[in-house]
Amino acid sequence: MKKNIHPDYHDITLVMTDGTKIQTRSTLGKKGDVVRLDIDPLAHPAWTGVQRLLDTGGQLAKFRKRFGGFTS
Repeated sequence: MKKNIHPDYHDITLVMTDGTKIQTRSTLGKKGDVVRLDIDPLAHPAWTGVQRLLDTGGQLAKFRKRFGGFTS
């Protein structure tokens, strides 16, 4: 392997949406960093079977304002 071209692989802590902490190794950030997840297997519809709408940047609010009068 070539020297000095690979990223640093170190320990970090992942915090799940329910507060559970998991120690893992990653190239993300620096040693000892804490990564808080917004979406994980506890909250993602692919695993839970329940769909929740996340409004990021007001996109959902804009959609509802524009098309709120339509009903099925």
